[in-house]
Amino acid sequence: MDVATLLQEVLGRARELAPGVVEGLSVEELATPPAEGANTIAWLVWHQARVMDDHLADAAGRRQVWHEAGEGPAGSWREAFALDLPAGDTGYGHDADDVARVRASADLLAGYADAVGARAHEVVGALDAEALDRVVDEGWDPPVTYGVRLASVASDCLQHLGQAAYVRGLLDRRDG
Repeated sequence: MDVATLLQEVLGRARELAPGVVEGLSVEELATPPAEGANTIAWLVWHQARVMDDHLADAAGRRQVWHEAGEGPAGSWREAFALDLPAGDTGYGHDADDVARVRASADLLAGYADAVGARAHEVVGALDAEALDRVVDEGWDPPVTYGVRLASVASDCLQHLGQAAYVRGLLDRRDG
């Protein structure tokens, strides 16, 4: 297996997991934190997709799916979510008030995660070893390569989806 195919497989796991985490939950359930100040399922699923979208687009020199006209159900995914957050916000540094602003339906969350996953599959599938070795962020020591950035994105996304699945389990236990 080549590295691009491996990265497609790893990043594809987020695309596969997101729908099951949100399926059948109401907007209210998705926006309910398991404890005061904790992240909600809606925020975790939204954030992991925003991070993948943002980082992948930046490293690939492409526009984010979030902002592309005709991508989301209301023109763009950003318009469809209609969040009271800055246009480029990905969730980094959010406090409890910011987390609470992320309210969306299961279909909207799963749809955006799927669109970002589709873009990731397309972009990553075209990468070769030279592209993966390209430095995309010199603000770190050592500088971050495209391959390292993608590994970081995969780790972050899968951790957040695991957290969302855990919160869903807590909600399910309350209901059962």
